[in-house]
Amino acid sequence: MLLFKTMKSDIDAVLERDPAARTRLEVMLLYSGYKAVRRHRRAHWCFNHNMKFIARYLSQRNRHKTGIEIHPGAQLGKGVFIDHGMGVVIGETAVVGDYCTIYQNVTLGGTGKDVGKRHPTLGNNVLVGSGAKVLGPFKVGDNARIAAGAVVLSEVPANATAVGVPAKIVRLNGVRHETLDQIHVPDPVLNAISEMQQRIEALEKAVQDKDRSLKSDTDTEENS
Repeated sequence: MLLFKTMKSDIDAVLERDPAARTRLEVMLLYSGYKAVRRHRRAHWCFNHNMKFIARYLSQRNRHKTGIEIHPGAQLGKGVFIDHGMGVVIGETAVVGDYCTIYQNVTLGGTGKDVGKRHPTLGNNVLVGSGAKVLGPFKVGDNARIAAGAVVLSEVPANATAVGVPAKIVRLNGVRHETLDQIHVPDPVLNAISEMQQRIEALEKAVQDKDRSLKSDTDTEENS
């Protein structure tokens, strides 16, 4: 009974949010996003019942059939709508709340530096635009909006809109965020290069100081 209610919520989510969807039968038979969510729920059940190999088999088959890769360990709430869906990747420890909408080429992934909880948690009614990347074990609050193409690397408050690379909050509770600076947005790659350059300069200085010290000791020995 619970599975039936969840399936109904998933179908209703498509009908409510996609103007092109006309009937429940059309959604069930033709919508890859709905099929991916439905198949994931089976894989997730197997994953939770220690049938890890079967779970992975089902998830990989789901990927080949729909173009949507959802790790069987990921948790999806009810009424989740993956629109178009091709290229969507959802990691093992990701959590997606109720009634979220996820568009094509979205990644809910990790950064490679975390262990345990590695992937993001989306609250309820979150919308993630096409091509957005949400990376890391942080929370995206209820009713948040992630713009298309955004790269989100830190927590997003509830009722906020995040835009850009790296993403910045442009609206919060319907009010424009006055401190937003789209011109002087920090570049993480440039920052990393700058830090490396400073480190290289410090090491070069240390080597030069060491050379001068050795030269001074050598001169002292020769004069004595």
